[in-house]
Amino acid sequence: MSTPIQGLRGTGEFGVDFRPKNYRELFTLLEPNGSAPFNALLAMANSESTDDPEFKNFRDEIPERTLKINMAGTTAAGVTALTVDSDANSKFVVIGALIVNLVTGEVMRASADSTSLTAITVERNIGGTTYTIADDSDLAIVGFAAQEGATSPTAVSFDAVVSSNYTQIFRTAFKVTNTLKSTYLRTGNKEDEVITKGLRMHMMDIERAMIWGKKHEASGSTAQPTRYTGGLLNSITTVIDGTAGSYSGGVISEDNFDRELIETIFAFGSKTKVAFIGARVASSLQKMGKDRWQPTVVEGTYGVSMTRYATFAGDLLVHVHPQFRQISGMANSMLVVDFPFTRYRYLANRDTQLLRDRQANDEDAVKHEYLTECGLELLQDKVHAYIKNWTALA
Repeated sequence: MSTPIQGLRGTGEFGVDFRPKNYRELFTLLEPNGSAPFNALLAMANSESTDDPEFKNFRDEIPERTLKINMAGTTAAGVTALTVDSDANSKFVVIGALIVNLVTGEVMRASADSTSLTAITVERNIGGTTYTIADDSDLAIVGFAAQEGATSPTAVSFDAVVSSNYTQIFRTAFKVTNTLKSTYLRTGNKEDEVITKGLRMHMMDIERAMIWGKKHEASGSTAQPTRYTGGLLNSITTVIDGTAGSYSGGVISEDNFDRELIETIFAFGSKTKVAFIGARVASSLQKMGKDRWQPTVVEGTYGVSMTRYATFAGDLLVHVHPQFRQISGMANSMLVVDFPFTRYRYLANRDTQLLRDRQANDEDAVKHEYLTECGLELLQDKVHAYIKNWTALA
């Protein structure tokens, strides 16, 4: 029985009555495990047209409402004017807001509305216990306590963040002479062959742009700008580097990976995500799987063969990306995508199409091309993650 990816439409398999609407869907139907598995999943699940080459969405999330103390030395229990690192979260400190010191457990109550990004005024040590505050202590707003008979508190709110990307024009042309077209070949019709290979190349180009592309618009004020769609690696901000931070030498242990799954990768979004990995990361996962996870193959997930790694944090559906074998450094990478928060956006009437007979009028040849104008939309950012430079398992 097939297993669908959480949040994607459909049953997880192509029905017998499935009819591709365009060459992109035809390609992903015929070669879902080919050179463009990311697009294969997008094609069958999250495709949407746009009527503008720049498309936008609103990313909305509840603010963390945390602050960090910025006062030299130790602040005595009687000090009520506190300085914090400059942070827009200070605006949520209004009269009555309860604030806890996450280091000591001290509970405080705001006695004045914050009018500065770096200063708050509080009643200290609610409940009578005497605490001091150390520099760099983390604070969090944990509720509200209103005085009996008081007026309503100062209103606070927050706005969504606007994110955008562009559609990019992809063109893949191929040509054969009329002489070659009319020549019998044991390998088959040459025109049919280049049409098939051209589609593969075209889909590879789109796949690579949606992974490595950089959002940009050149000559935007002119009649003929060039637009570039932003890909996953240049859009995802949650990056785990095996050679930086708490890691060194590219070594990430099984315990480290478990912690990243719980604290980072599955902290937001769905409990089932897709991980595109390189060969060396696959080797590390296999070693872990032998010991504990016992991976199972998931067939029929929109045609893309995957291996499930079930954990307490969530399930990773893992696929060794064929292009990660071709691009330097990607063998040590894992790209985690939360598909319900992604969209394949194509300009209306500009999804993948085969345009025939593009040759000059007097040319003794035939020239065809595939043309697509499309881009990648990420509805949220924190739900995705990128692990890089993972070269060894401790």
